[in-house]
Amino acid sequence: MSRLRILAEGRWPGPEALDDSDRAVAPALPPLPGFAASSFNPLVAETAERCLRAHFGPADAPDRAPSRTALLLASGGGDRATARAIDAAATSGRRVPPLLFFQSNPNAVLGLVAARWKLTGPVVAVSPPGSVPGEVPPDALELAALLLSDGDADQVLVLAAEQADEAAPSEGAEQPAPAARPERPGPPRPDEQPHPGGRSGPAAPPPQGDTAVALLVTLA
Repeated sequence: MSRLRILAEGRWPGPEALDDSDRAVAPALPPLPGFAASSFNPLVAETAERCLRAHFGPADAPDRAPSRTALLLASGGGDRATARAIDAAATSGRRVPPLLFFQSNPNAVLGLVAARWKLTGPVVAVSPPGSVPGEVPPDALELAALLLSDGDADQVLVLAAEQADEAAPSEGAEQPAPAARPERPGPPRPDEQPHPGGRSGPAAPPPQGDTAVALLVTLA
């Protein structure tokens, strides 16, 4: 795989998710006009905004020129809340709101981000297996490298978003003990590097809410 250079990063939740005691709290996503019944699209849009602002500055800058930036969304679970809302409406015999069909296409929110930021590259959505909340799947990085190598874009905004599972056990419920990991024989090899979309350091507990990470990458 071609080597990638990270230009900017954005995450949800970010530092605002910690209170004065460094305890994780559940922040509220900014509402996204035109989208309803689900936090997935606001999650994607807000995380993309954070990453793009870090590199380009404000989206409404008067001198902003179009950018050959592709958008690549990877999500193993996808928009669960919209799927449930459509299923519930269809099962009950009620009329399904047309807005739900519109937002069930992940390219809808990507198109909104592209229009706001004047991004002219390809728009791609994939569902790689084994996605880990808070990390960019290796398959997504490989696809980003392919888009760049083919000359389809100068940068790629890679987004990995996972919606919280409403069926997850509540806080305080008894949890099964995690399976023991096999020990690695010997010291790590020098060529082993942290995953570009993950975090280094001690392992953190799994996220309990909606999580997303955005990386703006180009070829190294």
